[in-house]
This record gives sequence, C-alpha cells and structure tokens, in this order.
Amino acid sequence: MNLTARETEILSAMVDRLIPSDELGPGALEAGALRYIDRALSEAESDAAEAYRNGLTALNRYSEYSRGKPFTELGDKDQDSVLIDLQTGGATGAGVGFVGSSGAFFNMVKSHTWQGVFGDPQYGGNVNFTGWDLINYPGVRMRVSREEQRRLEDDQLEPVRQSAYDFTQFQTGEED
Repeated sequence: MNLTARETEILSAMVDRLIPSDELGPGALEAGALRYIDRALSEAESDAAEAYRNGLTALNRYSEYSRGKPFTELGDKDQDSVLIDLQTGGATGAGVGFVGSSGAFFNMVKSHTWQGVFGDPQYGGNVNFTGWDLINYPGVRMRVSREEQRRLEDDQLEPVRQSAYDFTQFQTGEED
C-alpha cells in the first residue's frame, strides 16, 4: 500500500534475514511482519513511510556499492554482512543516502519486524500466533488463577489463541 514493488522486495529480504525461517520454526515473513509494517505505515506509523522509502533505497545503494549487487541478489551471508554494517552505522560511502545514520533505519525496521512477529494479531502480524508459538507465549489472559500460574510455571498451560481485542472490554460499542 505504501511502498513500491521494488521497495517491498527489498524490505521483504531484510525482514527475512532479521527473523529467518529455520529448524526452530517459521520466520518473520510467515508470521506476517511485512503485512504488519505495511499496515502500520498506513496508520500509526504513517510518518515513517518516507524514512522507509529513503532507507530502502539507501540500503540497496550501499549493497551495490559495497558488495557489487542489489541487496535482493546477495546470498544470505552477504545480506547479513550488509545488515551488520547498517546496524553498526557503518553503511556509508559513495553518497549512499541514509538520512541520519544507517543504524537508526536498521533499528526502526528491526523494531517493526519484532512488533509484526510477536505483537497482538489484531494489528496484522503474528499470523496464526506464529510469533507467540516461537517464544511459547501462553496468550492474553485477563486474569490468571493460582492453578493456571502453577501450570504456566510448569510449562503445562494451554495457550489462548485470541487477540486482546477479542475480549469484550476492548471491543468498541459494547458495554461490560
């Protein structure tokens, strides 16, 4: 909705390297982090859309400058290396074009990726509670009995698979 197809392709590759799918389970793409970010850029984070556009363009320029290829054409190791350069603020040179530091851009995308993977599904990410399953989060509960707390501590509590917004007190137009 907010980014061009090329920008989305670059962001997708970046998000995939931040939390990749592996033997432990699905990664950020499967969890819907990209959809979450796109939705956020239309709503609560709309002021960050331009920073994404500039940052993704600069990321690709830096990749071409330092590794000889666009970011999406690099192998995993080279992509990781470029992202380390971004994270440490070292992605500079040849008029790459980061507004501020590359580290600030990296941290913004990392934060939004984590929100998209581990946040409440109501916001468009954490599809099928993928992120919560990765960290064994038992789900939102409005209160926890002593027995439930004991079962939680013993890792025997069944997860609740619902958004906080599924509780009536968070639904608009409904009275408790």
